[in-house]
Amino acid sequence: MQDLLNAIAQMHITTDAQRVFHGRGGLYPVSEQWSLDWFAPVWVLTSFKPVTEEELALCQSALQTRWQTLAPGEPLNWVFQCRAAGEAETRLMSGAVPEPHVVTEQGAKYLVHVLRGQNHGLFLDMANGREWLKNHAQHENILNLFAYTCAFSVVALQGGAAQVVNLDMSQAALAVGQQNHRLNDLPAKARFLGHDIFKTWGKISKMGPYGVIVIDPPSYQKGSFIATKDYIKLIRRLPDLLEPQGHVLLCLNAPELDTAFLHAQVAEAAPGLRFVERLTNPAAFADIDPEKSLKVLHYQNA
Repeated sequence: MQDLLNAIAQMHITTDAQRVFHGRGGLYPVSEQWSLDWFAPVWVLTSFKPVTEEELALCQSALQTRWQTLAPGEPLNWVFQCRAAGEAETRLMSGAVPEPHVVTEQGAKYLVHVLRGQNHGLFLDMANGREWLKNHAQHENILNLFAYTCAFSVVALQGGAAQVVNLDMSQAALAVGQQNHRLNDLPAKARFLGHDIFKTWGKISKMGPYGVIVIDPPSYQKGSFIATKDYIKLIRRLPDLLEPQGHVLLCLNAPELDTAFLHAQVAEAAPGLRFVERLTNPAAFADIDPEKSLKVLHYQNA
């Protein structure tokens, strides 16, 4: 874990939420299990394997030493989360977590909840996707599928979208999304639909067509979405939902599925879509094998 400790010794405080150490990218072979995120004013350390109390004590010491340099006299707030199979836990190690806990990214505010569940309310690796949408949203009717806490919707409206339709099965996630919209003083141009996407095509179609569609599903969620069999069902609908020259972002965060998987799905189910580019991931999420990292593919309708 020396690479993690080295990163802690060199880290800095930033205004925006960000990843500080990304062991999962494979660039640090002896520290692959670790990631460290900054959700101001809280550090969140995650391990994907079981850890010992001795290892946590080393992390505590490293964080405390660096924090005394960065913010003398201020309390150190940090949370540890273990995501090892069968040993999942989340623990407040030092200090406190604000309630509500609001972080920023590129001028937007988001509610996060680092002590509840594995997902904190904002996926930091999608920052470039959000920036892309903000820059392409003006005057557009936008469909945000698998909206979660509606971060895409927030930036779309900040970018001047005419309307955003957010759809997710989780009413709780959408409720946080509505709070995010209020936090950012956004106009009432967003809809929040807590429905099963595959049973809502009629309603989705009536609110279209769309200038931009964002599809950011879980790679595997039993009873909801399995990428290998369900993604093509979404892609098949795109030609009827998109405006002429409309844009779509196809997102996939499954290490076992590469960009060729998505390209093949589009070629089969929506061959009229033209591939434009793969968006780069934030530098903090550098991966030794880009095909195993987050994939965000930009296509455009004919």
